[in-house]
Amino acid sequence: MSRVIVDSIPIAPQLAADVDSLRSLVEKDLRRARKHLSPETLAHGPRAIHEARNKEDYGHRHHHDDGSGSAPTPASGKAVTVDDATVTYMMSCTIGGSEYNLLIDTGSSNTWCGADKKFKPDSTCENTRDSVNVSYGSGSFSGTEYTGTVTLGGKDSSMKIENQSFAVATQAQGFGGGMDGIGPVDLTSTTVHGMSSIPTVTDNLFKQGLIKTECIGISYSPTQTNGNMANGELMFGGVDQDKITGDVTYVPITSTSPASKYWGIDQEITYGPSNKMILKQTAGIVDTGTTLIMISDDAFQAYQEATGATMDKTTGLLKLSSEKFEELESLNFKIGNTNFELTPNAQIWPRALNSALGGDTDSVYSVFASMGQISGIGLDFINGFTWLQRFYSVYDVSNERVGIANTPNTKAETN
Repeated sequence: MSRVIVDSIPIAPQLAADVDSLRSLVEKDLRRARKHLSPETLAHGPRAIHEARNKEDYGHRHHHDDGSGSAPTPASGKAVTVDDATVTYMMSCTIGGSEYNLLIDTGSSNTWCGADKKFKPDSTCENTRDSVNVSYGSGSFSGTEYTGTVTLGGKDSSMKIENQSFAVATQAQGFGGGMDGIGPVDLTSTTVHGMSSIPTVTDNLFKQGLIKTECIGISYSPTQTNGNMANGELMFGGVDQDKITGDVTYVPITSTSPASKYWGIDQEITYGPSNKMILKQTAGIVDTGTTLIMISDDAFQAYQEATGATMDKTTGLLKLSSEKFEELESLNFKIGNTNFELTPNAQIWPRALNSALGGDTDSVYSVFASMGQISGIGLDFINGFTWLQRFYSVYDVSNERVGIANTPNTKAETN
């Protein structure tokens, strides 16, 4: 039997945008944060990728040869439109001839299907008969590994990956309807029986000459409706200059553990023009699989004090009165030598979705939550989905770095 793996920053089994999911949002994000902090979690992220490539069995069953005797000429970066599903983004993919909507997570490990729709293999598929078992904290799945053709963005897309490893779930828990998963960046370290790691879709896009650089640029937009909306983009192999304003700020993966195991960065958070300290420079992670912005408990208390917000027992989020929201100041996220402004509007949950959250229609709720531990533990924040909707993010495997840039949505008044 293969062992059950606790993934460090996996595919978010984060939830379809249904009532039960939204009303347990804080709890699920907290469980995910605790999984990141668990000493049993395995190293994932760019450093782990480079280390795994030195292992003898990395990708041995997934080598691609086009028969020409030389590697294909690399193409430029390729964009895939993705759908906002309220608490996460989803991508249309074709696996073995069948179309799926797969949940996206920058730190995911496994590409898999079958939780909601039965898998029907085509002639490109081969059942390796190796078992796959993955636990995410807020969900899990088990199944069998296959290899075959995976097309990102639907059957008519040019992003066709040959001999891609993927799992077909025979059992899955913690996933809403239509939720399967795609692991675009990190490694499937020991999740497949008999393999220490296998190439992900980004690995194979690079190896098969479909992209020049092993990186992903992600553009999200603030959520406006409870349901799927095609307003995001994954740029495989580059940065979409049309989606950003100004330059991309690149920072190396933090050296502080355990954040260094993931897409970890160092940052400082201050409040308002007086730069009231919320969180001194420390290590944390960037993670599309977490919905909220998670910060250490002492930082959370400092933020609550600075804003005058009160805890709302129904939603589990901080609640701002109309007067306090009018007085709300921007937060400054210092990453590298750049200050990224999170405006008052960007700090609140979309008011059009309050009822889905279980809150009052006219109330104002913050998108911050406490990680339940004080700072200094080596992973003191998670810049999640709601933060990333205001900024462009780049996950650069080759150079072991994360990039952040402003976008037209950075100061949007949408919430």
